[in-house]
Amino acid sequence: MSLLVVGTVAFDGLETPFGVRESILGGSATYIGMSAGYFVDHVNLVSVVGGDFPDAHINLLKKKNIDTEGLQRIKEGKTFFWKGKYHTDMNSRDTLDTQLNVLESFDPIIPDNYKDCKYLMLGNLVPAIQLRVLEQLENRPKLIVMDTMNLWMDATMDDLKKMIKLVDVLTINDEEARQLAEENNLVKAAEKIQRMGPSILIIKKGEHGALLFGKEGEIFFAPALPLKNVIDPTGAGDTFAGGFMGHLSKTDDISFDNMKKGLIYASTMASFCVETFGPEGLENLENKDIELRRKELTKLIDFN
Repeated sequence: MSLLVVGTVAFDGLETPFGVRESILGGSATYIGMSAGYFVDHVNLVSVVGGDFPDAHINLLKKKNIDTEGLQRIKEGKTFFWKGKYHTDMNSRDTLDTQLNVLESFDPIIPDNYKDCKYLMLGNLVPAIQLRVLEQLENRPKLIVMDTMNLWMDATMDDLKKMIKLVDVLTINDEEARQLAEENNLVKAAEKIQRMGPSILIIKKGEHGALLFGKEGEIFFAPALPLKNVIDPTGAGDTFAGGFMGHLSKTDDISFDNMKKGLIYASTMASFCVETFGPEGLENLENKDIELRRKELTKLIDFN
């Protein structure tokens, strides 16, 4: 089924307790697309990069079942760059540098053959850009999933709330959920956020798993797989979203029961991401690797 992913394709500079990478492939759409590409044979990507973006990265995206017709390449521009430093606990980080570059004037242009998508994943972007994507689609997708962050809550809350009204599923972390709802209790926060528009809410809790809230008051919890080696959590949330959307697109089933399965696959994919720097852990997986780890994860919640 047709899956459209809109987000950033970027360069990241990373510092963790396990090493430093000055400039590697990053961006929300990169992680989402590479993760989803293990479930479907075609992911349509819309983003923007500069003339400094190497062909090798584009070839990697294509190898991972990502169609790059919607990837704008501004030859005279520079690619979006973010640099961060993670603390010892790997749950907190400091942003050291942000260079918007071509992203500052990004106007998403949806190719004609992308416009009738069935599944839409809006990666973390300025809410006004996310809205611009919806305005170009021929028909409303079967499922619209949106990711966001506290930056847009601080800077563009009105636009963010307009977007939230239009989506089916919102994915945010626990800190962002509390900020958006102005409520410390996550169950109460989820109820408030769902009243803002999305019938389904996913609250990510990092190494403590994720919560899925359904439209009929259902709640499901997916754990994160305990790992011996966590090297770099960058992109884990986007990889999570890619696994979730990839599973739903593959099965073409948006029931709550299937979303629960999707959440397990989401956690599975995120576990591969954090074991290496950047998206390196997503480059050479095989389906048997994913299924084996999915079974390991399922054992954590199977009491029969």
